[in-house]
Amino acid sequence: MNAEASHWLCTVCGYLHDGAEPPECCPVCGATHDLFEPQVEKVTVAQPPATGLWRCLNCDHLHSGDAPPDCCPVCGAEPEQFEACEEATVQEVESVTERHVVIVGAGIAGVSAAEAARQASSTARITLLSKEAELPYYRLNLTRYLAGEIEVDQLPMHPPGWYDERGIDLRLGTELRHIDVSQRSLELTDGSALDYDRLILATGSHPFVPPIAGSNRENVTVLRTIRDAERILASLRKGLQCVMIGGGVLGLETAGALLRHGVDVTLLEGYGWLLPQQLNRIAGEKLATYAENLGIRVRQDVRVKQIVGDERARGVALEEGEIVPADLVVVTAGVRSNSYLARLAKLDVNQGVLADDSLRTSQPEIFAAGDVAEHRGVCYGTWAPSQFQGVIAGMNAVGGEVEFGGIPRSNLLKVLGYDMMSIGQVHPDDGSYLTFEWGDGDDYCHLVFRDDHLVGAILLGGMHYSAVVKQLIETGQNCADLLHGSPDAAAVAAFLDTHSG
Repeated sequence: MNAEASHWLCTVCGYLHDGAEPPECCPVCGATHDLFEPQVEKVTVAQPPATGLWRCLNCDHLHSGDAPPDCCPVCGAEPEQFEACEEATVQEVESVTERHVVIVGAGIAGVSAAEAARQASSTARITLLSKEAELPYYRLNLTRYLAGEIEVDQLPMHPPGWYDERGIDLRLGTELRHIDVSQRSLELTDGSALDYDRLILATGSHPFVPPIAGSNRENVTVLRTIRDAERILASLRKGLQCVMIGGGVLGLETAGALLRHGVDVTLLEGYGWLLPQQLNRIAGEKLATYAENLGIRVRQDVRVKQIVGDERARGVALEEGEIVPADLVVVTAGVRSNSYLARLAKLDVNQGVLADDSLRTSQPEIFAAGDVAEHRGVCYGTWAPSQFQGVIAGMNAVGGEVEFGGIPRSNLLKVLGYDMMSIGQVHPDDGSYLTFEWGDGDDYCHLVFRDDHLVGAILLGGMHYSAVVKQLIETGQNCADLLHGSPDAAAVAAFLDTHSG
């Protein structure tokens, strides 16, 4: 170990850890301590704004201000569900020319990039392309719209005049066909061309539809856009039989939204329990029980063979031989990065478009941010990293020099109104780990220790341990005094209670 180091950089995901020793386990990606490198000087990172920044613990939305908002505009969370955090301060940079920055994609990464570029440079020409016809909106709010909790006019991130006021040329219904890297030119699907000095790819991701026979039937859909939501809403009626293929967060939230309309919902999950990446079997089964008590029929460890019917889907056939009746089929089987245009342009692409610490791709004048970007082997695919990457890419596109070192994060979710947290290594892979668990009813706590350090945790229901668990993992605090006394679960809970104070 380097005795002079006070910061440790995870070489897998870029998480920066403060302390004399590296953490036993990276709280972001789960990498072991030997994959950390000492950093005597702290890596260049963005500094918090003077006004303060607040992160929603439910959906990762970032709010600027002296206090959290009365209500999260994305998920509706209350003020107490926000925590103070850090984000880039957008500093003005010198711009010797009126550099033209083109941003492809108007999700949270693209809009954040446009705003940051404008704040950093008053002279840059900024063009924001969106293939959707609607104003850029909060995609995470689509299930709330589907549930009837909000109206369609509450979805946009900003009012219509916001972009004009900032000199951002927002072009709706505009899709990119080809990138000519050598000429720094874009070919659009309407046949027109657009030159750029700097290009930011914020093209996001698309729903993954497994190769299931019959998935092209007219009442088989996904939920990714406002039009998808409106198509689903138009088909609803009381007693309609809907089958959800995929038991992730989107599938569960969509199922819950459809229940509001009196729909009979069956959710199919191929794994042995729900949210297998975030939860262990006990927690996943508790979530399934919770969902079933709401009225969702949960089927786990099943394999979809085909979607049967005529022009329309009439049911979902399982490999086990059963046919689940369906008037509507919604596929929520995850997403994949929209990286095909980058591949055609010969940029380096793996799961996403490869980007360095400044979020530059293999072509220095092209940046990538959000779901489409892969940074140090990680495609984050969540709200906060996308917003943060967008800010950094926007600043650097107009001449800034800011680096993205990764975002320490825990997976704190609110699914169907059920609070849950998953952080660090929650699936021990050998006998070197020590685990404790306890719970009652919907509440559950699962802690994972290794080498006298807390390296992972799952919390369901009550979240009163969430802050101390996150702190213990991220700071790598030594828990030898607790563990060497051979404690039981009650003693570990008492330890958390003490440190919570």
